[in-house]
Amino acid sequence: MTLVSTMNREIMTQIILMVSTTFIFVACATPFVKKIALHVGAVDMPNERKVHKKPMPRLGGLAIYLGFLLGYMCFGTHSAMMNSILISSFIIVLTGVVDDIKPLKASTKFIGQLIASAIIPLYGGILLQDVSAFGLYLNFGILSVPITIFFILGCINCINLIDGLDGLASGISSIYFLTIGIVATIQGKYGLDFVLTFVMLGSTLGFLLHNFNPASIFMGDSGSMFLGLIIAVIALLGFKNVTMSSLIIPLLVLAIPILDTLFAILRRMLKGEKISKPDKFHIHHQLLRRNFSQRQTVLIIYLIDLLFASASIIYVLKDATLGYIIYGILLAIILTFVFTTSIVFDNQTMKEKIKAFFRRKENVEVKETPEKKTARKKKDIEELKKTRRTKKGHK
Repeated sequence: MTLVSTMNREIMTQIILMVSTTFIFVACATPFVKKIALHVGAVDMPNERKVHKKPMPRLGGLAIYLGFLLGYMCFGTHSAMMNSILISSFIIVLTGVVDDIKPLKASTKFIGQLIASAIIPLYGGILLQDVSAFGLYLNFGILSVPITIFFILGCINCINLIDGLDGLASGISSIYFLTIGIVATIQGKYGLDFVLTFVMLGSTLGFLLHNFNPASIFMGDSGSMFLGLIIAVIALLGFKNVTMSSLIIPLLVLAIPILDTLFAILRRMLKGEKISKPDKFHIHHQLLRRNFSQRQTVLIIYLIDLLFASASIIYVLKDATLGYIIYGILLAIILTFVFTTSIVFDNQTMKEKIKAFFRRKENVEVKETPEKKTARKKKDIEELKKTRRTKKGHK
């Protein structure tokens, strides 16, 4: 019992050190990064699509990345896996920094994302190889590399797309790191994903001090793409001998950015637009249209994300039935949200079409009276008389 207590104290001490070290460093480094951003012209200018009203420095991802490097130097261990993460993260941050200073073409940025994503499975050997769920076992074989790359690219772009309000992407990422950290600690998993999770938790919380509404700096693509990459890596590290429980937590904790991305793709396809075309119909835009403030909108999304995180923890560690109930409630909320907003299709246009349909039906009925109705009755009477005369002739 004493040994267990001592180990628990050591783990808790390590967690506190990892989180507090990176938190303090990033909180102190962010103002300096802000000055660098203003100096090099990494500024996000307001326009009709964006929510902010004044120019904002957007190189905040560099502060988060520096916190990650400090955390690795203090608490990480050298390995081929870690080398691949360091190289990949450098490429993704470099791509993001260049894009923050002078926006890149979507194709150029995608090449940077693809190279960074490919390094993880090809050099680091971090792969999504198989899944075991519902009594089924699925081995991806030679497809494991492209599936892993696709998964990483998906996470990068999910976080990139959700980064539309002060503190939104950094807050959702913090909830993710906290949830995975809690599960890893309870299950006694103290590997590379454990270290990365708490190092990143401290880094994102330190940045959130400056990024929560009213923000003084944005993370930019350098931050959102880097967070997406690390989120994907942590999920993949937890996918060793993948079961439903290890698969469901990362995906459901990321429910908001994943759903927002899927809704954006569906919405643009239905409109016949390019999938990469930006618009103002994301989840946060829909909430803002309902007269919620930026801060209220972000807090509502935090709350929903925390509910998904709580349901995931309950499902895996305590009561699967209760987890399903919470998932069902959240699904009902999401479906209601979809059908009462323009997140997938233009809700106002749909209402107008339905009204127009019933108006046309009413007009048809109105047009039938009184003249057409009288003419139709006369015709019916004549048809009846004709039928009677025919019957008399046969007799």
